[in-house]
Amino acid sequence: MTKRLKCRIAGRVQLVMFRDFTTRKARRLGLVGRVQNIKDGSVEVIAEGEEEKLKQLLVLLKKGPLLSRVDNVESFWEEATGEFSEFNIISDVEREK
Repeated sequence: MTKRLKCRIAGRVQLVMFRDFTTRKARRLGLVGRVQNIKDGSVEVIAEGEEEKLKQLLVLLKKGPLLSRVDNVESFWEEATGEFSEFNIISDVEREK
């Protein structure tokens, strides 16, 4: 069943390759969506795909890449919208628009 997972990850998650880590893991799992830095220092992830694959991504997000420190992960499950065709990093410049 296709689902949507929305996460807000707090801790030392910016400037430690967290977005790149998330993108690589999500693509490897066959998921689509996006990841972006948030002004408060957290990272937001929206991913869609098979529920079991999303659960695997959630486990990975709770660990993060080597240089990160994940303090908290808020996660929300929703129905998939189908709005994404691939998994991408939203840059700070794109976010400002």
